[in-house]
Amino acid sequence: MTRPDTATKLASEVSTMFDEVSPRYDLLNDVLSAGQTRLWRVQTTRALQPRKGMRVLDLAAGTCTSSAVIARHGARVTAADFSAGMLAEGRRRQGGNPLIDFVQADAMDLPFADGSFDAATISYGLRNVADPRKALAEMRRVVKPGGRIVIAEFSRPPAAAIRGPYRFYTKRVMPLVAGLVNSGAREAYRYLGESIEAWPDQTELAGWLREAGFERVAYRDLTFGIVALHRGFVPREIAEAESPAAVAAQTASEAPGAPGEGGGS
Repeated sequence: MTRPDTATKLASEVSTMFDEVSPRYDLLNDVLSAGQTRLWRVQTTRALQPRKGMRVLDLAAGTCTSSAVIARHGARVTAADFSAGMLAEGRRRQGGNPLIDFVQADAMDLPFADGSFDAATISYGLRNVADPRKALAEMRRVVKPGGRIVIAEFSRPPAAAIRGPYRFYTKRVMPLVAGLVNSGAREAYRYLGESIEAWPDQTELAGWLREAGFERVAYRDLTFGIVALHRGFVPREIAEAESPAAVAAQTASEAPGAPGEGGGS
């Protein structure tokens, strides 16, 4: 079983790891989370607010379980993942769903035009990207002005009484249980625990979203902060602000003596 280095997170190593665990991936997640993944998926979908006619990018879609839930609301879903094995499993399960398209894609270099989607989401995948900030910038690029992104990711429980036992569980218990369910998955889930330990807390990730240009950034903890749900919006003014006319107007407004600039009367 391939075990990526959490310091480098080489795409080839991470994708190979997911290729190897893809057949029993959802079962493992249900067992290891004691069924909480289903509740987290419901909360993520509610935050995304999919509806008929929307185009939604489900990044790091994995076996497309979340894609299918989003599609049930009538949205057209592009399920994108860099793991060929995961996408193959997703096609096997959801290939007959006319509302889901399957695309193998790198989160840091998405093969979609600017403003292609009304919303984008990524669940438990941003942590596996070599450069998460670049992936956030790509998500902002492909989502229309006014559109939202929703990120579900393992996080850092704020309460020490939860944080200590949770760290022990991810480091010691989780790989052991994963190995019992799937003998080849133990190393993959050692990597999972290490990557969770190295991942920034909720406030820092919210800062990354703001740095990427998202507005109205907010987050909330699920299951005592074991998972955090982050949300941000692409500014509606982006289309106007980046037009030549808007740039000229901004330049004029910044000229000395422009109305609203300081200086007193």
